[in-house]
Amino acid sequence: MPNNFWMINCNEENYNVTRRLGFTGQGLKAEYRRKVQRVEPGDRVIYYVTGSRVFTATATVTQGYEEVDSSPWIREGKAAWPYRIGIRPDVVLENHQYVSAGLIAYRLEYVRKWAPEDWYMAFQGNLHLLSKSDFFLLEGEMLKLRDGREKALIQIDAALAAEEERVNAQRERRRRNTNRSNARPQPPRNPPPTQDVPPAPAPAADSPGPTDDAEEPAGTTETPGEPGRANGRGRRNQRNRGNGRRPGPRQSPRYDSE
Repeated sequence: MPNNFWMINCNEENYNVTRRLGFTGQGLKAEYRRKVQRVEPGDRVIYYVTGSRVFTATATVTQGYEEVDSSPWIREGKAAWPYRIGIRPDVVLENHQYVSAGLIAYRLEYVRKWAPEDWYMAFQGNLHLLSKSDFFLLEGEMLKLRDGREKALIQIDAALAAEEERVNAQRERRRRNTNRSNARPQPPRNPPPTQDVPPAPAPAADSPGPTDDAEEPAGTTETPGEPGRANGRGRRNQRNRGNGRRPGPRQSPRYDSE
């Protein structure tokens, strides 16, 4: 089933080259390498011929791109055709059946950002990615001209039904994958690493310890892990005591008279 829908633009001479090859291969220009890499087997292709501005044929991609040394397609400006994809024809119109782009372009989503009189500006370049609705709209008009209206409508309905079935199957696979991933047990989150606190060093055996008759300074408090540390009030009391004398009243300085 198709994944992408492409529009290939070329002049009439290069389109005739593809037609003489029996729609078995198509060259692509070097300036669109990123888009060329996205072309896969099963994608759909529609041809737009510049100059006459008509849609001429549709095809299906059978082989992804490959680089080639020589190409039967002639240069259009400075761009060469170093890439080639394999295709097979689907709808090929005769010259008198070509669909005029000027009569149907206003119905395409691809050209809505352009002014109605400048619709052809949207088709500049060799490779364009179309929406599914635009592609089937163009192919439906081509089928009406080739097979008649009634038969064309039947073919279009069948193609749309197949595409809808493909999309639904893809959505179902995504839903199952999502449910399967949600059903898996989630691994427990690792707890944050804890920092190991080194143990306090043991006192040396020959260090003198506190004696029972040693007098503890006033205002000294001990905290866990820091023995003998004095608080702020104790330090102030020690400074005030000095050598056991109270500070006398402050005296004014005396000056000797001459």
